[in-house]
Amino acid sequence: MITSAMKRSGALLLVGLLVLTGCASAYVLKLTNGTQITTPSKPRLENGVYYFKDAKGQQQSVLAARVREVAPASVAKAEDKPQPVMMKSDKKRKWYLLWQG
Repeated sequence: MITSAMKRSGALLLVGLLVLTGCASAYVLKLTNGTQITTPSKPRLENGVYYFKDAKGQQQSVLAARVREVAPASVAKAEDKPQPVMMKSDKKRKWYLLWQG
């Protein structure tokens, strides 16, 4: 039998886990030259320089002038590469398909 105390403790545990998983998100630094750097923690900005730890845990830095965007990895979108232009085909259409556009 589940008591109300067990329900409350279970709800508190669930909320605690959700809060902790929100803090453990990776960040993406997008540089002006198109390079993307993924960091396990949020970079901090001090005196025009972003400081962060890399995947090995070593302290790294990048000038803020070289950084175009800092975003959580879950929000950061991959750069869209230009898509090739589709040329209209010179193939003749059937007269009964003209009404389709």
